[in-house]
Amino acid sequence: MSKPILITLIAILMLVTGLIAFQFQPVLAFNTIFQQDEPLVRGAQLYDDWTQVTGQAPPQGNHPIWSRQTTNTRSGVDTWRCVSCHGWDYQGKDGAFAAGANYTGFPGVYDAQSLPLEDLKAILSGQKDPQHDFSAYLSDADLEALAVFIRQGVIDDNRFIDRISLKPIGGDLQSGKTLYEQGCASCHGSDGQTITFRYEGQTVSLGTLAVQDPWRFLHRTRFGTARAPQMTIGLNLGWSPQEGRDVLLYAQSFATGLEQPVSPSLGEQPGGSVSQPGGPANNLITGILTALGAMAASLGFAVVLGSLLVGILLLVVWSIRNRK
Repeated sequence: MSKPILITLIAILMLVTGLIAFQFQPVLAFNTIFQQDEPLVRGAQLYDDWTQVTGQAPPQGNHPIWSRQTTNTRSGVDTWRCVSCHGWDYQGKDGAFAAGANYTGFPGVYDAQSLPLEDLKAILSGQKDPQHDFSAYLSDADLEALAVFIRQGVIDDNRFIDRISLKPIGGDLQSGKTLYEQGCASCHGSDGQTITFRYEGQTVSLGTLAVQDPWRFLHRTRFGTARAPQMTIGLNLGWSPQEGRDVLLYAQSFATGLEQPVSPSLGEQPGGSVSQPGGPANNLITGILTALGAMAASLGFAVVLGSLLVGILLLVVWSIRNRK
């Protein structure tokens, strides 16, 4: 191999390596942010369901404090979750849980965000109320993470969600669409139908969950959930609560199955089949091409560059061996 060709190949190799490093730069930034916000995120997920975070078997029976109310008929492990008493909007009896099946009469944690960390840990470890003692189940680090969440992560959801209509207050639909496509669509699908959830005994889509329980949607959009450790965490991507609200607004635009069907007018007949560009494959050949296109898109730019890099390395090795 001549020297100019070898220099050219080395230059291409350096360029490809640089492009791959640039492609993964957001991942490095993500890891840095995650390390900084890890206690806050862990605390938010503990608030959601600490048994899922810690991997501990749930305590037997109901939480001791649960017997102080008679309106909420839940039992067992659900009674041990912070959210069951204090709500997804953190306002307990004064918020979304003010009425209905979720009502308990217990206060929220929103006002507690002004308390020092040590006072919050004292409450969580039963020093203020012996029946509110989680120290037998949560480590000191987890108690502190939960206190950090109450201090730093709790927001006033009334600024973002209307309690009557359950719709976001304000919001930017285009911003929500962009954020969803960047952080959520790869798993949930462009229409939110790829993954389903169990909610109140029913199987629902992401759009249905966003419409029926926007407070839970916003909390998990911001902090993720231990029930799905692979879920994108908005906080780690730098999303503000307002941007979480934008994603909620966009998710509520998805089909939910709750829409009322529109009956055709008298004499109106459904239209015939019309060929649409970009629709599902109509035969074996287009099916194969569609599948290959989807596979190529899912592999991503970084994998293509990686393949190119391997090819160049093999070419260099082959050329050197031929010279010998």
